[in-house]
Amino acid sequence: MKTTYQIIATVLICLMGISETKAQSRYLPLDSVLVRIIFNPSLQAYDAKISAQNAFAEGVESLDAPKISAGQYQTPYRIAPNEGSFMISAEQMFTNPAKLRAKGDYMKGMSKVTAEDKNYIKNQLVAQGRQYYYDRVILEKKLSLLQSTQGLLEYMLKDANIKLTYGKEKLNNIYKAKADLYQLDNIREQLNNEIRQKNIMLNTLMNQDKQTVFMVDTNIVIRDYETSLTDTASLAIARSDIKGISRSIELQQLNAKAEYSKRKPDFGIQAAHMIGFGNMSSQYILMGSITIPIVPWASKEYKSNLKGIRYEVEELQQKKLELLNQAEGQIAGLKADISSKKRQLKNYQQNIIPAQQNNYKTALLAYEQNTGDLPSVLQGIKDLQTARMDALDRLQELLQLQVAYERENETEMIASMPLKK
Repeated sequence: MKTTYQIIATVLICLMGISETKAQSRYLPLDSVLVRIIFNPSLQAYDAKISAQNAFAEGVESLDAPKISAGQYQTPYRIAPNEGSFMISAEQMFTNPAKLRAKGDYMKGMSKVTAEDKNYIKNQLVAQGRQYYYDRVILEKKLSLLQSTQGLLEYMLKDANIKLTYGKEKLNNIYKAKADLYQLDNIREQLNNEIRQKNIMLNTLMNQDKQTVFMVDTNIVIRDYETSLTDTASLAIARSDIKGISRSIELQQLNAKAEYSKRKPDFGIQAAHMIGFGNMSSQYILMGSITIPIVPWASKEYKSNLKGIRYEVEELQQKKLELLNQAEGQIAGLKADISSKKRQLKNYQQNIIPAQQNNYKTALLAYEQNTGDLPSVLQGIKDLQTARMDALDRLQELLQLQVAYERENETEMIASMPLKK
């Protein structure tokens, strides 16, 4: 009776462990993973930098602090009761409003450049997330394929053992079948290790516990990117690195306006009140001032800066053209690779794998009719598995090209394109 209770308790504990494992294993589709990646700490750092730049820009248009002074004025060293005075004065410089506006616009433009830098990093992280997720999906499909191969080998081993009892099979062939079956365990362990590695990479991108276990959606969507049309105009609008260069050019243009505004004068005012000692009457000072920045020794700086800014804008424009040219070439190459990989995958699905299946079935039929041998069947199973694994490798390469295309083209609105499952 005690043994019965122990068995029941053990079963309950096992069931609880299975339930807990299922509860811990979450199902995460690709979209959910990508949403979590957006909250990666590196992207949050860019948000903080943008906020800081906007905060700095808010105080740019403020004036210089006023200057207040007090003390004796024109008082002789030799004491004389009727000479000298006590003066209180105040001074204020008024920076030209055009200078303040130009500098404020320049400071506000800095955050726009940072925003595009953030979008560029986000695009890279999202591409990494997609790639890791697709790699994980392919690994799951390979595990499922191993399970199918294991079933075939177990069936053949069972059939061979039956024939062995009647002297119609050799013992060394059975050992070979067992070795092939055990070899699957090593492959399975390798695949499981790679799955754990991909999980860690995805958890790192999602900024969560690195050991979190989750399930993936093994339904793969293949897009017809090879038929899409791409031009430099759409690339300039879509790619954040190119938009970042455009923002940098705009920023330099704002910087040029800020430098050009330095030729405008600033104004100042000074007021003072003097209380005379003894019988001296009170006096006052009221003066205005204006700077003259256009004199040669003062204008040399902003003229040199304007010249340097023009060269920097020219550099950025050439860099933008270079990036557009490279991106267009990369996308054209990716389209060609995608077409090639699709043709290879189609050949596997329509020709190579069916031929290997027929080869296996023919060897199996011959073996069941005692006109073939077990090694031929085992080789047929191995060749079939190799063909299926190769097809999955081509599918993985196709997905890698798809991710590369999405990273290069950086357009998430392509979801409206025709899809194939």
